[in-house]
Amino acid sequence: MSGAPLELLDARRTALLVIDMQNAFCHREGTLGVSGVNVEPAERAVPVVARLAAACRDAGVPVLWSRQVHFAEDAGRARKRLPSHTAKRARVSALAGTWDAQLVDELVPLADDPALVFTKHRFGCFYETRLEAMLRMLGTEALLVCGVTANACVETTLREAYLRDYDVVAVTDAVAAVRPEWEPLAHAVWGQYFGVLATSGEVVSWLEAGAAPRATALGHLLLQVSDLAAAESFYLGLLGLSVRKREEFRDGRPLVVTSEGLGLTDGRPEGQGPLEHIAFHARGIAALAERAAAAGVEVVRGPEPSSYGTSLYLTDPDGNVVEVFGEEPA
Repeated sequence: MSGAPLELLDARRTALLVIDMQNAFCHREGTLGVSGVNVEPAERAVPVVARLAAACRDAGVPVLWSRQVHFAEDAGRARKRLPSHTAKRARVSALAGTWDAQLVDELVPLADDPALVFTKHRFGCFYETRLEAMLRMLGTEALLVCGVTANACVETTLREAYLRDYDVVAVTDAVAAVRPEWEPLAHAVWGQYFGVLATSGEVVSWLEAGAAPRATALGHLLLQVSDLAAAESFYLGLLGLSVRKREEFRDGRPLVVTSEGLGLTDGRPEGQGPLEHIAFHARGIAALAERAAAAGVEVVRGPEPSSYGTSLYLTDPDGNVVEVFGEEPA
C-alpha cells in the first residue's frame, strides 16, 4: 500500500462503495462480453469483491452498491454530435429492467439492503444520484472503492469523492479495467492525486485489527482537588469549561462533571496525587479484563454495569486507576 496508512482512518466513519458489478460489465453474456470486450478481469474481481463486502459488513462498515441503468432512447445523448461510449458497443448496456442491469448472481445475497443500493445513469456515482445524501446520513468520512470499470466509472467516482473531501482508498485487486494494460497508469494517477491504494487483503487485515479489544478514545478524567471552589474558579471561570451535571460521587463526595470530559471532586486523601481516575472509551471490555488478569495487572473491579454501559477498573504501573468502558453487556 502506498500513501498514508489505513490506520489513520476510522472504520466507524468509513463505507465501502461497490461500483456497477452488473451482468452488463462482468458476465460473458452481458453487453461488454457480446461486444468483444474481455471480461475475464471483471470475472476475477467478483469473488474478491464478495469477500471484501462480507468482511466490511461483518465489521459494521456500510456497503453501498451502485447500479448503472440506461434507457434505450436517451434524449440527452441523442443531442451529441460525436458518438458516445454506448455507441461503441453491440447494444446499449444495462437497460432498465433487464438481466443486463442486474448485479451478478454471486453478489446479490450481499446487496440485501435496498436502502444501500442506488441507481446512476452516467459514469460517476455522485452525479445526480442520492449517494452524497446517503453518506451524509451514515456519517461517512472515508470511502473504500471497488468495482468496474477502472478507467471510467471507478476513476470518475474517485475524482468526485476526492473533490468532495472524502478520504479515498482504491482497493486495487477488487477493481477491473476493460483493458488491463491501462491499470498501471490509472493506479499511478489515483495514488498521486486522489487517495491511497490498498489490496483487499490489507483492508480486511485493517478491519480485523480494528475489531480487536482496545481503548479507542479518551473518555474523561477525574481530578481529586484540595479546594473544590478554587478548582471551579480555575477550570470553569478562567478556562471556561461548562458544567454538564453536578452529583455526588460514589463515596458521597461532591462531583462536578464538565461537558469537556473533566470531572472534579474534593477530599483528596493524604499522600495521593490529584488523579482519581482516567477513563477511556473501549471495545471488548470482557476480553480486556481477561488480558489484564493474564498480564498480572490489578483489576480493581469489574467488568460491571455502569452509566456508560459496562466499566472495568484497572491499576496502571504508577498506581493510577484507569477505567475502560463501552456499551456492551457486563
